[in-house]
Amino acid sequence: MKASPAQQHLADALTVLKKLQDNGKSVIKSTELKRVQLTSLVRNGFLKQILKGWYMPSRPDEQVGDSTSWFAAMREFIAGYCSERFGDNWHVSPDLSLSLHAGSTLLPKQVTIHSPLAKNGTLSLPNDCSLFDYKVAESMPADKVTMIGSLRVLMPETALLKAPPSFYRNHSRDAQIVLSGVRDVSTLLRELLEGRHSTIAGRLAGALRAVGQTEHADQILATMRSAGYMVAESNPFAELLPMSLLTRNDSRHALRIRLMWHEMRQSVLELFPQEPEMPEDIELFMSRIEEQYQLDAYHSLSIEGYRVTDELIRRVSRGDWNPEKSREDSESRNAMAARGYWLTHNEVMATIRRIFSGTNPGTAFRSDHAAWYRSLFLPSVDAGILSAVDLAGYRNAQVYIRNAAHVPPSREAVREMMPELCDLLEAERSSTVRGVLGHFIFVYIHPYMDGNGRIGRFLMNAMLASGGFSWTIIPVERRREYMEALDAASYGGDIRPFAAFVRSCLFGSPP
Repeated sequence: MKASPAQQHLADALTVLKKLQDNGKSVIKSTELKRVQLTSLVRNGFLKQILKGWYMPSRPDEQVGDSTSWFAAMREFIAGYCSERFGDNWHVSPDLSLSLHAGSTLLPKQVTIHSPLAKNGTLSLPNDCSLFDYKVAESMPADKVTMIGSLRVLMPETALLKAPPSFYRNHSRDAQIVLSGVRDVSTLLRELLEGRHSTIAGRLAGALRAVGQTEHADQILATMRSAGYMVAESNPFAELLPMSLLTRNDSRHALRIRLMWHEMRQSVLELFPQEPEMPEDIELFMSRIEEQYQLDAYHSLSIEGYRVTDELIRRVSRGDWNPEKSREDSESRNAMAARGYWLTHNEVMATIRRIFSGTNPGTAFRSDHAAWYRSLFLPSVDAGILSAVDLAGYRNAQVYIRNAAHVPPSREAVREMMPELCDLLEAERSSTVRGVLGHFIFVYIHPYMDGNGRIGRFLMNAMLASGGFSWTIIPVERRREYMEALDAASYGGDIRPFAAFVRSCLFGSPP
């Protein structure tokens, strides 16, 4: 079959788009493509407009309202747009700077940019997001600005001085992580003295003391007072923190999920009844799980932001790309996914038996979850679609979750977070907390390129089974509610909707 002129134009355009993406671009300017290429890519659904002159890669099968492309491109767009308007003379707000230093991957719906070239204007962006450019009096010195990814952020010490008191209440987890990582206060002291910031000094001393940085707090107070300033220490946090959670040797990424676990576990405990304990008749319990297998819904949660492949370009250039072919491929992938799901189910059943034999549930997950993942995609390896090396270890690229504001952490962060998750599972006494928070934090980390939702549900059920709970099915009809509950925990920090959702699936009624 020979490609039509329109298909050949699309193949040429996809080749250019692939080169741009291979060079790390997730936002495309109209000037980077010829008009005919841009028109072809937009018409066929491979690009979507952000605003005039700015585009983001998308999938041809995306539904109206799908936010995945936008959240995959949001950071790079903000960086590119602001750099075009302000050069190097801009940075994100102090509170967002601190959150990013703390390892947060979340951007607020309205991102605020500071620049002396700004005009105090609001730019509307996709999915109800916006960019507010806030005019400041002076440029920020270059040594007080650094880069996190593509975004220009204030250095931690400068951001701590400029952050409002509300930051410690509204973003307490991020504040705790940044403060617990302070190694030296000399830079802070220099800026406090130069700016005569006695009130800020008192707030910083109180905040540092609250996270166990007593020596730093005392040094700030003593230095400021010796310089003649009246400093009254004040703790800006709403609650005192358990010092046992904060250690100087932890990575910010491991500390983040440890604090999340601590903050959320009580909400889970309040929603669930007393555990039924481990079953006396283990074989009967396991047979009932097997009876549920056919009803156990499979629905992938994760997708990778759309990338052009060489195979796609070859198909289009041969005139062999069409919706019917895509459906055939989908059916083949579904068959392999069903086989992989069955193989993984058998691995999980073996893990549950090990738990019933006395193995700590967290230890069992630590040792077995890599085998779960390999089994999930073994049919794709056998079919030659994936290489065996693709199943070795955690992901090596960024992933995105369909229609979720939460962007999973970097591949480097994954390698620090996963051992911490296993530690938390091992130390947790409640099977409901292990099940609910284990599932949530696993998909929050998203350690694999695909299959994270399925493995997260297997993890949830293995942990719930360790307390004697029956197998819990997440109905595909409730997928939207499921995703929204997970996003409320990831983006809003509220685990209660997800815990209540799991409880309703387990018991068949709301709490």
